[in-house]
Amino acid sequence: MSTDTVSELLERIDADLVKFIRLQFSDIQGLPKNVAIPAAQAEKALTEGIWFDGSSIEGFCRIEESDMLLKPDPDTYAILPWRPENGRVARFICDLETYEGRPFEGDPRYILRKTMAEAAEMGFTFNTGPELEFFLFKMAGGLPTTEFVDLGGYFDLAPNDAAEDVRRQIVVALTDMGFDIEASHHEVAESQHEIDFKYAEALVTADRVITFKFAAKAIALREGLHATFMAKPIGGINGSGMHTHGSLMKDGKNAFYDPDGRFGLSETCMHWIGGLLAHAPAITRVANPTINSYKRLVPGYEAPVYVSWSNANRSALVRVPSARGMSTRAEFRSPDPMCNPYLTFAAMLAAGLDGIRNRIDPGDPTDLNIYHLSGDERRERGIEMLPGDLYDAHRAMLADDVVRTALGDHVVSGLDALTTADWDSFRMCVHPWEHERYLAIY
Repeated sequence: MSTDTVSELLERIDADLVKFIRLQFSDIQGLPKNVAIPAAQAEKALTEGIWFDGSSIEGFCRIEESDMLLKPDPDTYAILPWRPENGRVARFICDLETYEGRPFEGDPRYILRKTMAEAAEMGFTFNTGPELEFFLFKMAGGLPTTEFVDLGGYFDLAPNDAAEDVRRQIVVALTDMGFDIEASHHEVAESQHEIDFKYAEALVTADRVITFKFAAKAIALREGLHATFMAKPIGGINGSGMHTHGSLMKDGKNAFYDPDGRFGLSETCMHWIGGLLAHAPAITRVANPTINSYKRLVPGYEAPVYVSWSNANRSALVRVPSARGMSTRAEFRSPDPMCNPYLTFAAMLAAGLDGIRNRIDPGDPTDLNIYHLSGDERRERGIEMLPGDLYDAHRAMLADDVVRTALGDHVVSGLDALTTADWDSFRMCVHPWEHERYLAIY
């Protein structure tokens, strides 16, 4: 960071009357972590960085190599608008370095940066635009419940959408933090909401996903509610997704658009889609990272489970919205908001670039409702299904050299440990459903 940049930031921190600064980063699960420092330590943080114990963070490093350095990214400075005016708090999102001054290979931000650098070598800039869905539930005794705040439905207004004031507060806070909010509305399920913000380069977008979730939880808690980005908090109703629109720019133009191409799409776009489809099972491990994620990825609830693409069909995994020109993009519909956005975007980008390099053909689009096809009809069309659980998705990732290489050995090892622990715990747990189903009969 240059001396001029440091001076400008210190002046800004002083002018903003900041008392504390949060140095924020994410673990490999995409959970935000931070250390707070008084504003008097800002110059040290910006010039030298701040040391912390990385061995205490999930999936980071071993006890014998625990020293980590937080290096603030100057472009991520923002005031946390929900904090009190008399004790203003700012935050920086940080990159992680080892004690030797090298980028830390387990830093999700570094993983995405590295993959974006590979795209840049091919002349591409990767933009993403995610659509995050979430639920607002009531609290009881200081703990979250699954009790609805409202009984609204898709695009409903008050009084059915009783939580619209909270959603508006979230929008105002995010706008104050520099987000360009495009829309906010009630989603399909009771107490389910969506807030959409403008696309940007993938690293900026991933930072905003983390900030979005953090802000929503903080503001909801202030109003006595719990915001959850759990993929399927309640069975039998729609879960929450994070449909992600992606596009590549090259020489200032949208590389996915070709007015003379089939459907107005370039060969680059078609091969990008081919890459996403070819590596979809492996991407699923990071895009749908928990046991619960696969309770959402089932037919009948609008979540895509079939590996296919379409121009308009929302039952397909990859959908190309009708807009063309600079707005041409491909929507990858399987991710859920529990994912680590840095790793998910890196896996998507690696898959798409592999499709472009190897000219992978996505085949013909599937423009009918795949949910209405029988198993035999899907097989005749060569339509496969995404992995049905975390264990199968993890095995698919381990078998995929492209996605594994993008994530790196350190992250893959950490994900392997997490998957083993979660899967063993899950398969040994006796669920209440089993009591209801078997106890009286057997």
